[in-house]
Amino acid sequence: MKDSWGREIDYLRISLTESCNLRCIYCMPEGSAPKTCGEVLTKENIFAIVEVGGELNIKKIRLTGGEPLLRQDIVELVKGIKDRGIEKIYITTNGILLAEKIDDLKNAGLDGVNISLDTLDREQFTSITRGGDLEKVLDGIKKSLQLNLEVKINSVIIKDINENAIDDLVKLTVDNKLDVRFIELMPIGQGKNFTGINNSEIYNRLEKKIGFDRDYKEVKGVSTYYKLKDSKGKIGFISPINSCFCETCNKIRLTSDGVIKRCLNTKGNINIKEYLDKNIGKDEIKEILKKEIFNKPEKHLFGKENEAEEMKNMNAIGG
Repeated sequence: MKDSWGREIDYLRISLTESCNLRCIYCMPEGSAPKTCGEVLTKENIFAIVEVGGELNIKKIRLTGGEPLLRQDIVELVKGIKDRGIEKIYITTNGILLAEKIDDLKNAGLDGVNISLDTLDREQFTSITRGGDLEKVLDGIKKSLQLNLEVKINSVIIKDINENAIDDLVKLTVDNKLDVRFIELMPIGQGKNFTGINNSEIYNRLEKKIGFDRDYKEVKGVSTYYKLKDSKGKIGFISPINSCFCETCNKIRLTSDGVIKRCLNTKGNINIKEYLDKNIGKDEIKEILKKEIFNKPEKHLFGKENEAEEMKNMNAIGG
């Protein structure tokens, strides 16, 4: 269905947990205490929402977190969502557990993975993630490609932290059929403590140093894609801060505890889990979702005074 601004909303992001097995410096405080399993959306909650979402023309679902692969029922969730008629289902993950789970996820109906990866330098990776094992992530990427899944690398470049990682990351696209996407750091939660790099600066640097294929440019959703010469993969730029793309936004979000978020930048207005736990009917669920979709704001208000500004860390939002 369409929101009040005429945008077709056909994409739902569902956070499965606030928990994570990493503590990336711009995402989570080192000593944060995530919600317990009893407070998060149950499998039954999620299936109920998915069924109604499908009737409202939701075609794509992405499972996020925290780290969604920490959910013990992740394979059942993927299969159950796909069995309910959703066209495409993806997972955004830090990749640590990906290699050991990817075969089962593919067999359950998974279409693709987005892997958060900000550097290919092992020491730098360990520092940014506060203890992550880069080899496990690279193994997960390799196995995902072998299974012919759609693979996208999401990279956040931070001033004085990992600017030196850009060249190595984009070179992954030369011999691999995957996308490397640079996402501008958003001033949410821990992200406010750091300074991101403008994507136009990254683009200009790559154009000068390596050079793009002049015949290729693609705008897909919120991403603008380019290619290096003779590369198998693509380089994407997602620029919410310096190039607002809200007019093409087609998504709505659901946090792991059931809050519906019309926009990443603003607090949610309603917790649908509270209604689901009271066994409300499908028609009531549909009316709640229709209202939240219709009332999506025109655009985010990053950098502006906003009394409804989201103050949670990204792991609690399901970015």
